Amino acid sequence: MRVDGDTNRQLADEQDETATFADLGLRPELLAALTRLGYEEPTPIQREAVPPMVAGRDLLGQAATGTGKTAAYALPVLQRLPDERPGGDPLALVLVPTRELAIQVSEALHRYGRDLGARVVPVYGGQPIPRQLRALEAGVDVVVATPGRALDLLQRGSLHLGGVATVVLDEADEMLDMGFAEDLEALLAEVPEERQTVLFSATMPRRLDSMARRHLRDPLRIQVAREVPTEGQAPRVRQTAFVVARAAKPAALGRVLDVESPTAAIVFCRTRDEVDDLTETLNGRGYRAEALHGGMSQEQRDRVMGRLRGGTAELLVATDVAARGLDVEQLTHVVNYDVPAAAETYVHRIGRVGRAGREGVAITLVEPRAHRMLKTIERVTGSPIHVERVPTVADLRARRLELTRAALRESLLGDDLERFRAVVETLTDEFDVMEVALAAVKLAHEATNGPDDDEEIPEVTLRPERPQRDGDRGDRGRPSRSRSNGGDTARLFIGAGRSAGVRPGDLVGAIAGETGLRGRDVGAIEIAERFSLVEVPEAAAEEVVTALRASTIKGRKVTVRRERPRP
Repeated sequence: MRVDGDTNRQLADEQDETATFADLGLRPELLAALTRLGYEEPTPIQREAVPPMVAGRDLLGQAATGTGKTAAYALPVLQRLPDERPGGDPLALVLVPTRELAIQVSEALHRYGRDLGARVVPVYGGQPIPRQLRALEAGVDVVVATPGRALDLLQRGSLHLGGVATVVLDEADEMLDMGFAEDLEALLAEVPEERQTVLFSATMPRRLDSMARRHLRDPLRIQVAREVPTEGQAPRVRQTAFVVARAAKPAALGRVLDVESPTAAIVFCRTRDEVDDLTETLNGRGYRAEALHGGMSQEQRDRVMGRLRGGTAELLVATDVAARGLDVEQLTHVVNYDVPAAAETYVHRIGRVGRAGREGVAITLVEPRAHRMLKTIERVTGSPIHVERVPTVADLRARRLELTRAALRESLLGDDLERFRAVVETLTDEFDVMEVALAAVKLAHEATNGPDDDEEIPEVTLRPERPQRDGDRGDRGRPSRSRSNGGDTARLFIGAGRSAGVRPGDLVGAIAGETGLRGRDVGAIEIAERFSLVEVPEAAAEEVVTALRASTIKGRKVTVRRERPRP
């Protein structure tokens, strides 16, 4: 595969001149849709990707979350649709890792292609197949699909790919991490060889590069990083960590949220049970919190997202797998209830704020022993995470008073206060006007904030872990093995092996699909006749055990536990 450096340089040189969507050669219907949606100018990935894609070029794009890559491929896909489309089979296929992203991409294609009459159908697991079959039978221009459901429909004879002219693999690294490699190969084998193939990914691991070499023809390679603020500019995502003991984390989270007062926030947890427990706790504290995890039906997920986008919920408590592909415009805060086990997970999470010029806040609750992982994340991201103490009772009271003052000022500037004059004049006959004002403020403050929280949260500090020397042994008397990211590993026993048809991809897919880990975080895998052994980061071991016990492998429940120590 050749990297077209000359074309990249030429595109970079022309970026200043190509400042509007009209300069990208898009048809009037698309330009009208973009204007209607309020899009003023293309992002860097859109400026670089749209012209070569419109020209039919294969493309390999590496772009971080939040850079505008959906429009970067959606607009050319729609641009290339012929004016006359009498046939019912799809002309373009977009493959994505999750149903949430399938819905998001489908909605974007609908919005951009409305004036073209583009027929877009999303197909994904969790939705009844008959509904999707009817939509395909009615005729479709673009299919947006998860690999598993697309392959299922293909094998049923309901999805016909013989007329596909463009294939897009969005978040291809995620699809490989989730174990979809064989599904992708099977689908690509069914589309015509003379097609346009486009691959977008946040990272470019070796096996993804190998897939690109097999399926892309002389692609243009584009790499666009998340915009880095120039010196003197405030970063768009403020990253903060609060050190807190595990037992005090629910109270600390409530205190931090009280002080931050987010418009809308996502709180990331490791397991489904933790999501449910924390959601209940937050609702008990008076927040409007909603849970989102893989154990919920698609209908339940849709209702939750509708409440968040409609403003009737302010907090979304979610697992990573459930939140993939979500883009909530009013989102202001991302909270890591635990330090993620992988730096890439942290990057994906905080990428949900600070988009499209909006400022955002990323907050992480850190247990004292998580010092090493926090430093690893700082090293990988190249940006500091400011460690602060949990707000005190005095901090909370000051913040609540500030909010009361702001509410009163807004009322003084905008509300009709004349009808309350008689009350004030009557009271000032008996009390000083300042006393009347103080009593009114007290009532307004208590009505808004409820009783004060008088319990201080114990202050703790990070405990740097003692570095292990050669010969040091782990808790089980066996030498501890260190992963490339600097963390120790745990070995898990899974009660299914070759006799159950288990393959390494099944185990990697189950772990990546049910936890915050990515496929590359999974270490050595041993598959015996009746069981398997898998290495995972020590920090995520309990999360993996809990998640796999609640899910299935090869369609059945299996025993999952830490490997027992050898005698």
